[in-house]
Amino acid sequence: MTDVFTGNFTQQEPIPDAGIAAALAVMQHGRLHRYNEAEGEIAEAARLEEEFAAATGASYCLALASGGYAMTTALRASGVQHGDRVLTNAFTLAPVPGAIAAVGAVPVFVGVTKDLVIDLDDLAAKLSQAKVLLLSHMRGHICDMVQLMALCDAAGVTVIEDCAHTMGAAWGAIPSGRWGKFGCYSTQTYKHINSGEGGLLISDDAEAMARAIMLSGSYMLFEKHRAAPPPEIFAQIKYETPNISGRMDNLRAAILRPQLQELDTQCKRWNDRYSVLADGLQGTPGLTLPTRPQEERFVASSFQFLLLDWAPERVQDVLARCKARGVELKWFGGQEPTGFTSRYDSWRYAPSEPMPQTDRVLAGIIDMRLPLTFSLNDCQFLAEIIRAEVSAVWQASDTIT
Repeated sequence: MTDVFTGNFTQQEPIPDAGIAAALAVMQHGRLHRYNEAEGEIAEAARLEEEFAAATGASYCLALASGGYAMTTALRASGVQHGDRVLTNAFTLAPVPGAIAAVGAVPVFVGVTKDLVIDLDDLAAKLSQAKVLLLSHMRGHICDMVQLMALCDAAGVTVIEDCAHTMGAAWGAIPSGRWGKFGCYSTQTYKHINSGEGGLLISDDAEAMARAIMLSGSYMLFEKHRAAPPPEIFAQIKYETPNISGRMDNLRAAILRPQLQELDTQCKRWNDRYSVLADGLQGTPGLTLPTRPQEERFVASSFQFLLLDWAPERVQDVLARCKARGVELKWFGGQEPTGFTSRYDSWRYAPSEPMPQTDRVLAGIIDMRLPLTFSLNDCQFLAEIIRAEVSAVWQASDTIT
C-alpha cells in the first residue's frame, strides 16, 4: 500500500512554559482587563505593545482583540468613511474585504500575479479610484514594496498593510508593516505567535495612533499606554473619536510576550521547512513554484504552488489523491468557498468587474498549512507525496487545458 502521511495540519506547538506561567499569574491575580492595574504595576498588554513596537522599530503599538479589528481600526483612524472606495488584493482572505465593508466602505479588487503578489500594473491602473490601499501580504508573499510605495505616494494613496502572514518578514531591510501608515498583525492560532485570537497595530503617525487608541476603547485611560503618543496629542481627539471597544486583555498579552521573544528562531524553523518542500517539488512536471526575490525576507508558515492552466477536474483529482495519502491541500479555484478558503467573487457584498488574468492564477493556486509540529523529514515526505500525485495526474492526461 502507498505510504500515507499521518501528521495533523491544524496542530500547533504548545504555548511555551513561560507563557503558561505568565497566564497563570494573570489568572491568579484576576486583573485581566488591560486597564485594571495594581499600584505600581504595568499591565501585560502595555508591556506587549512596548515590546512589539521595539521589535518592529515602530513608534507606537496597540494590542487589539483580532487582526480583523486591527484592520478596521486602521481604516477608521485613517479617515475612511461610509461609501469610500478602498483598494485591496483580489487574492486574500475574507477578513480583509470584511474590514473594508465593516466601516461601510467599498472594496476595489486588484489583481494577483503568478508569484502570488499584488499586480502592480493593475494597481497603477486603479489608483485613481481610491485614496487608501489595504495591502494584504497574502500567505506571506511580499511584493516589491519600493515600487508599490512609489506608485501610491505619487498618487496620494495611503497604504495600510495587512501583515497577518508576515510577522517577522521584511522587504529588504524594512519589516513588513513599516512601509505604510499602519501595519496590522494577527495573533490567531495559525499565525506566527498564538493567543487564539488577537491583533497588533503599529504606526509612526501620532495623530492616527491616538485615534486608534480611542477607537479601541481606552476611555480616558490612554495615559496607561506606554507605546502611545504623548497625552497632548489626545487633547481634541478624545472628544471626537467614538469608543468601539476591541481591546486585547492581559491574559492573551501574557501568553504572547514569551512567544515574541522567540519569533526570530521560530521564523527560521518555518523557513527551513519551506525550503525542504520547495527543493522537493522543484522541477515537478506541470507544477509551478512562486518566485521569491532576494529582497523578500519571507516567513513561510504555509506553502503554495500552482497547477496553472490545469482543467478543474484534474486539479480535483490531485486534491483527492493527496487527501487519500493524508495531505490536506486547499484550492482557490473552487466555485464555492470552503472552510477558510474563498476568493473575491465569493464576497457578493463587494461586487467586482471580471478579472480574467487574476481568475487564471486563482484557478491554479494550491495552499497548504505548514505547522512547526511537522519535522523536516515530514516535509520531505510531503514533497514526495505531492510530487508523485501531481506527476501521476499530469502523465495520465493526454491534454491539460
